Order: sequence, then structure tokens, then C-alpha cells
Amino acid sequence: MCLHGYVSGRVQGVFFRHATADHAERLALDGWVRNLSDGRVEVLLEGEEAAVRELAAWLEQGPPKAKVTAVALEEQTLQGIAGFIVRR
Repeated sequence: MCLHGYVSGRVQGVFFRHATADHAERLALDGWVRNLSDGRVEVLLEGEEAAVRELAAWLEQGPPKAKVTAVALEEQTLQGIAGFIVRR
């Protein structure tokens, strides 16, 4: 399964990207996460459906210092990404 989307709120400067990558790696997911200039975080998650859905649910709260106000994810065709990276 592949989900792509955006997380809004106080999600930059609170270790959101690195916490997402750590969680993704524990779940054996592929994909990436990056900050956007408008203050949101963009994510692409690929892997087993249960693991993708688990991380998608975690994105609703994020790490302790984050204040997530919205998560918008859409299913996409698998991209074939290997590993999970933090993009800049």
C-alpha cells in the first residue's frame, strides 16, 4: 500500500521528520518525509497495509512537541522506493 499526503499544525522544529522516519523504519516501511515552505510536512509511505495504516494513525499526533491540526492522506500507486529517508 502507498499513501501520500500532508500533515499540518506545529509540525516543524519539533523533530517530526526524524520521529516519523524512526517509526517508519521500525515498521519496515519505505518512503520519505520532508518539510514544506508553508509549514506543513509532506509524507510518502509504502509497505504492508497494516504498517502503513499504523504510521498514518501515528501521524495524527506525531512526536510529543508536535500539535497536529490536520492529516490529509491519499492512496497512490506504489512508487517502488527502497528505504525511508528524511528529505530536505
